Amino acid sequence: MGNGLSEQNPLLSSLPSFQSLHIVILGLDCAGKTTVLYRLQFNEFVNTVPTKGFNTERIRVTLGGSRAVTFHFWDVGGQEKLRPLWKSYTRCTDGIVFVVDSVDAERMEEAKTELHKITRISENQGVPVLVVANKQDLRNSLSLPEIEKMLALHELGSATPWHLQPTCAIIGEGLREGLERLYEMILKRRKMLRQQRKKR
Repeated sequence: MGNGLSEQNPLLSSLPSFQSLHIVILGLDCAGKTTVLYRLQFNEFVNTVPTKGFNTERIRVTLGGSRAVTFHFWDVGGQEKLRPLWKSYTRCTDGIVFVVDSVDAERMEEAKTELHKITRISENQGVPVLVVANKQDLRNSLSLPEIEKMLALHELGSATPWHLQPTCAIIGEGLREGLERLYEMILKRRKMLRQQRKKR
């Protein structure tokens, strides 16, 4: 899991740096969504409280060694009563970050249900999903193959590009690599949509 990024991907040069990407951060309560958001914003750990509604931040992140990309993140609370609102926040989104607690095996089935529900919404067909396996630094965390199986990520289908990223949001380990993969998936999807429009 390190934070080092090696060579720059050629895809990174095809999106103007001034354009802001709309990204929604979802997941069950206490998975670490807000910790992820503020680690990206301040590059340090911020002690957070459960989100009762949503947080929104525009954050400029350096990817590919030197490419600065602006992400407009919407961090939406994960309590059961707030989950019906997820649909409205995912409209016109460029990507979804779905955070799971790698230690909480008991709630992985619930996380799977919510993830599959949100990716099946018609407006979200084909929207790239970055699954953040948070708390990987803890001794009793589930392995990536276990999380992939428990979330049934292979059942998302070929239309939904996804990447499972091991992270520790408290120290930021793995977050930049995950955003890099999400960014690449977004660019590939945009390129594909452009090609489809040209064929019409």
